[in-house]
Amino acid sequence: MVHRVLFWSGFGVAVRFWQLGLEMRPFFNRGSLWAYPVFAGVGASFGYWLQGVDERQTAILAERKQIILEKRARKAARDAEAAA
Repeated sequence: MVHRVLFWSGFGVAVRFWQLGLEMRPFFNRGSLWAYPVFAGVGASFGYWLQGVDERQTAILAERKQIILEKRARKAARDAEAAA
């Protein structure tokens, strides 16, 4: 989980660099240094949210896989009984 949060906070800082580069402003202006933690925080919160989405989807997929495997086992048992 930490790697995803760190990646997205780094992405947020990279977006800030990109924004300042497009505006052709200095990267480390004393008056705009407060924005880097804001961009990093927004990116980190997105990464945290994305981690939760991934965990929920993985749980749903595992549950559905188990249901499908049980259904296949019941069908195989019925086919074995019908063949016998």
